[in-house]
Amino acid sequence: MGCSAALLLNATKYLAGIDHEEKLIPQSLIEPVQKTKTEYLGAKNPRLHTDEVLVALSVLSQDDDNCRKALEQLPNLRHCQVHSTVMLSEVDRKIFKKLGCGLTCDPVHKK
Repeated sequence: MGCSAALLLNATKYLAGIDHEEKLIPQSLIEPVQKTKTEYLGAKNPRLHTDEVLVALSVLSQDDDNCRKALEQLPNLRHCQVHSTVMLSEVDRKIFKKLGCGLTCDPVHKK
């Protein structure tokens, strides 16, 4: 998954008191999404974006208490500051905005 998606997962796990090592989204769910993105939709990047991770958490939350607890932490991210050293995708920037997070980027451009 992408760095923004991992950040959301780690932040919500922390706020929910879920062990950092706990995997909320199983690889068996990630792989079909990656395949759809690359093979059927023509994406070059198989990593999951923030919106895809949030949808996966939502689906899993019906049967998994940890996913539900993590999802319930999203309102607690409002007014948090996020900083990235890489340019984020439009999707990820929009998700952070919808969550009410302040986002700054300081990318290093290759010459």
